[in-house]
Amino acid sequence: MNLFIHQNIVIHSLKIESLSNSSVCQIGSAGIIKPLSNLYNTGGFRKPAPPAAPQPVETPPPAAPLPAAPLVPLVEPRA
Repeated sequence: MNLFIHQNIVIHSLKIESLSNSSVCQIGSAGIIKPLSNLYNTGGFRKPAPPAAPQPVETPPPAAPLPAAPLVPLVEPRA
């Protein structure tokens, strides 16, 4: 059985939070998605990386107190 799909896709903004080795971002219809995994040593490294040094933990500054009155005047809408 052959399916013919005609699509018109307009993307104004696409936000991708994160990608991992097994991520698939599909827009529209795909007949077959074939898995592919490549591992490249682009830096030419020949031995394991040294262990990471412990990082100091910084405490965030205290939050500013909330104002007593609202920052935006609250009024009823007029008809």
